[in-house]
Amino acid sequence: MKKRIILNCFDMTCVGHQAAGTWRHPSSQAWNYNTIDYWTNLARELERGCFDTLFIADVVGVYDVYRGSAEAALKDAAQVPVNDPFGAISAMAAVTEHVGFGITAAVTFEPPYLLARRLSTLDHLTKGRVAWNVVSSYLNSAALNIGMDQQIAHDERYEMAEEYMDVMYKLWEGSWEDGAVHRNKETGVFTDGAKVHPIRHQGKYYKVPGFHLCEPSPQRSPVIFQAGASGRGRRFAARHAEGMFILATNVEQCAQMTKDIRDLAEKEGRSRDSVKIFMLYTVITGATDEAAQRKYEEYLSYASPEGMLALYGGWTGLDFSQIDLDEPLQAVENDSLRTTLESLTGGDGGKPWTVREVIRNRCIGGLGPVFVGGPKTVADELERWVDEGGIDGFNLAYAITPGTTSDFIDYVVPELRKRGRVQTSYKDGTFRQKLIGTPDGRVEPTHPAAQYRGGFAGKESVADSTIASKHKLAEPAE
Repeated sequence: MKKRIILNCFDMTCVGHQAAGTWRHPSSQAWNYNTIDYWTNLARELERGCFDTLFIADVVGVYDVYRGSAEAALKDAAQVPVNDPFGAISAMAAVTEHVGFGITAAVTFEPPYLLARRLSTLDHLTKGRVAWNVVSSYLNSAALNIGMDQQIAHDERYEMAEEYMDVMYKLWEGSWEDGAVHRNKETGVFTDGAKVHPIRHQGKYYKVPGFHLCEPSPQRSPVIFQAGASGRGRRFAARHAEGMFILATNVEQCAQMTKDIRDLAEKEGRSRDSVKIFMLYTVITGATDEAAQRKYEEYLSYASPEGMLALYGGWTGLDFSQIDLDEPLQAVENDSLRTTLESLTGGDGGKPWTVREVIRNRCIGGLGPVFVGGPKTVADELERWVDEGGIDGFNLAYAITPGTTSDFIDYVVPELRKRGRVQTSYKDGTFRQKLIGTPDGRVEPTHPAAQYRGGFAGKESVADSTIASKHKLAEPAE
């Protein structure tokens, strides 16, 4: 039986995400990114196409490496202005029943105690349809505006992330026992304090003594996504990720990456299939190959080279204005997206790119490849990436929005359905039940979060006298 292809729509709460300049196209609605209607209409459209997930990227910095300024990014709306990705989720959940919501939030800048509550809240409000894309943030401008002197080194960010996840799992899985919430109007007990536990976490980076503010949500821990494909990032994903977002320039490189990730997952005691791997891809399609090609050329006429170089400056840490257009790019050591720079400098086994090639090949598609063709041509190509590259599905970026996504739903999805490669309806249950297949919607027993399931039972609770005495009410006066 052939593997089902997972379909994620890749978007961001901004105007220009992975394509530079195409927001100017007459059919693009990207400039409506800051309205509820944009997001609710998109969510309905994705459910029409039986997409698995709306995967929302995020950054909390600006792309100011190119020419030492954010001017080019602002002019082209290259991921700035950018809104908080959490804002529209509840509205989208209210107009849909099944599509999942993958939300990006960086561990580097937000206390785990607060983020745990925000994610649990959304898991409640969406009835268990939330995933968290764990990132460590790569923009130095973000670190400076958070109050740091400079961005934390790449590998140390992952060390922080490991402890961060430990805190989150303790809060989500262990702090509240099953059965802690009674909602009993007769006895007047809403929550049994004997079944709520402070986590008493004190580590190198974080100190969280108390208990989780939220009662257990449908999934407890949201589905964990992860987007770092460096060596350190893959090890992190192999331990924590249930869905992983990768970048590859060809099927052969993709196959090597997916094998490595699955090998690492096995070393962590997990199954090879416990991590669903998604490839970033942009598909331009139409009724025929010729119609798709005409559409692609039309989109290219709106593309902005400077906007794309502004994005690539942030992604690689290189100021492309200082590099000759036809000079092969050279690898440098920095704390930006390492796999992006490696893919441009031949680190993936290919030849080094030039700045001119970046402009020509990535003004549409951004970090990932673009494929142009009619329904059968596109379906053949997607099947090849899945069957030979070892991935489970795609994060589908857009050239124009929502047109690129609607075209995919209208032209490619029916062809994939004919081949039995995508779902034609949704399963019942939480997002994890739909994506991973766990019977109760909770993390698999081999996932590191599972070690805290009931892990605080029988230990210090909120009802213990040592804690309760601190909050004892004074006796009433005679």
